[in-house]
Amino acid sequence: MNAINSISEFHRLLSLAEPRHPLVSVINLAESVFLEDEIWKGFVNRFYCVALKRDAKGKIKYGQQHYDYDKGVLSFTAPNQVQQLDLQNMECGSGYLLIFHPDFLLQHNLANSIHQYGFFDYAVNEALHLSAEEEEDLITILHRVDKECQHIDKHTQEIILTQIESLLKYSNRFYERQFLTRKNNNSALLSRFEQLVDDYFKNDVPGLLTVQYLAEKMNLSPNYLSDLLRVHTGQNTQQHIHEKLIAKAKEKLSTTSLSVSEIAYALGFEHTQSFSTLFKKKTNLSPLEFRQSFN
Repeated sequence: MNAINSISEFHRLLSLAEPRHPLVSVINLAESVFLEDEIWKGFVNRFYCVALKRDAKGKIKYGQQHYDYDKGVLSFTAPNQVQQLDLQNMECGSGYLLIFHPDFLLQHNLANSIHQYGFFDYAVNEALHLSAEEEEDLITILHRVDKECQHIDKHTQEIILTQIESLLKYSNRFYERQFLTRKNNNSALLSRFEQLVDDYFKNDVPGLLTVQYLAEKMNLSPNYLSDLLRVHTGQNTQQHIHEKLIAKAKEKLSTTSLSVSEIAYALGFEHTQSFSTLFKKKTNLSPLEFRQSFN
């Protein structure tokens, strides 16, 4: 797999001059021209990318699926995400790309907190739609980052990362707003989620129910599904799974004579101890103590 390892290399592939800072750059799409290079047929970036785009057209392959590049205004990719661009049918339009290398985050709290922003793992077709005012707020931040790239000194990293962190927090707010304004569509997704969970246990599907399984069935990324559920229910996907597992375990413990090991296996656990540990964590009782409370 081809890799774009540096900000400088990415600039070259977009026919741009050398970046002012080696680890962070704000690129004006209107000034960019994609070089006809084999690398676009399958590549990974070694850096984070935030794309704010207008009038963009074309398709991008992200992971194993193709998506319309013009869906949404703001999109995010994390390092090492596999991508493909069809340059023959691509129009960049106008807008900006904010790209920054993970090394730029070192020794800053954002190095750890950036993993909390699930939208870096969202697929391109889950991009943000912004109002004109929201878009201007983000463009203002991008201009500040771009300006600060001209002043490389001991304050540069802190000032730029403060701006990037602000942009990510705004984006988090906008995603939550987007989830809530799509109430009817999201209600259908939530119903679909509940049905999938119920069917899994009803049909005795082998193995433990996982976030990945549910996300794939719903054609969503795991993080997108968890964020959607958290906004509407206060719980992420894993918490929902645990809640359902405990409910099913309580039902079997109170209405059957199955052993704890048999119940654990029926629920998809490979090891009884894992089941017992989760059950006690959620109920403050061991499975046997719970069963005895009914006698």
